[in-house]
Amino acid sequence: MAQPDDMLDDENYPAYTMGRAAEIVGVSQDFLRRLGEAKLIDPFRSAGGHRRYSRYQLRLAARARELCDEGTDMAAACRIIILEDQLEEALRQNERYRTASRTTETL
Repeated sequence: MAQPDDMLDDENYPAYTMGRAAEIVGVSQDFLRRLGEAKLIDPFRSAGGHRRYSRYQLRLAARARELCDEGTDMAAACRIIILEDQLEEALRQNERYRTASRTTETL
C-alpha cells in the first residue's frame, strides 16, 4: 500500500472531492461533470461512487476554464488541451531519445 508521503507527492492521486476541486479551480461542479463528459478528465470514483480528482486533473480543468473564459467553446477547449498534452509528452520523449543517443555516442 502507498505511504501517505508518496500519495502527497503523486500528482495523479485522487485527493480532491468534486466540491473541493470545483472550489480550487473556480468553476461549478457541473463544469467538472461536463469536462468528464467531454472526456478531458476521467475522475476516480470512491467506493461510494463519488468523484475524486487529482492535481493533474485540476490543472487540466483550470486550463479548460481559462480557454472557456477567453471565449473558446468547451469541445474545442478540450481538444486544444488534449493536443497540448500530447505535444508535451512527445517533446519529453524526444528529449529522452536525444539524451540516450548522446550517451550511446560517448561510449
